[in-house]
Amino acid sequence: MEYREILRLKDGRECLLRNAAERDAPTVMEIYALTHGETDFLASYEDENSFTLEQERAFLKAREESPREIFLLAEIDGKAVGTAGIDSLGTKEKVRHRAEFGISVLRDYWGLGIGRALMRACIQCARNAGCLQLELDVVTENERAVALYKSEGFVEYGRNPRGFRSRRGWQELTLMRLEL
Repeated sequence: MEYREILRLKDGRECLLRNAAERDAPTVMEIYALTHGETDFLASYEDENSFTLEQERAFLKAREESPREIFLLAEIDGKAVGTAGIDSLGTKEKVRHRAEFGISVLRDYWGLGIGRALMRACIQCARNAGCLQLELDVVTENERAVALYKSEGFVEYGRNPRGFRSRRGWQELTLMRLEL
């Protein structure tokens, strides 16, 4: 699946949203470490990336070639500032209508509209892939993210009070979905 869009941010700068390519593997690994070190709201910590550089390249190449999955990179002036992607739940008849969505943006770039733009891009890609439902889990106390998802039509369909076992304690997850 292919995606490319240039958008104007709230501060007037331009941001490029595009497929992360195989050559972007070092950058993707770096932004993973940075974003996962800045917040306790993501599903893992910065020291938990289990991919080698070659595995990251293979992952990104597979996403570039996939008709149903994508991994996006947000760049400002050539600097990677965020990522997002959709992952199919599978090709079996009972689940092929569903995909999962994930997003991360560097803290210095929060509040500029990058997260919303990445989310909208993923929603469009999921529709283009024939998905009928996009799903996500969000830490319930991450009120900004919950509000963002709700503003784009995601609805809560459940809670998992012990969804994450964070290094600082249990974190409840809100399960959300968007019908496409």
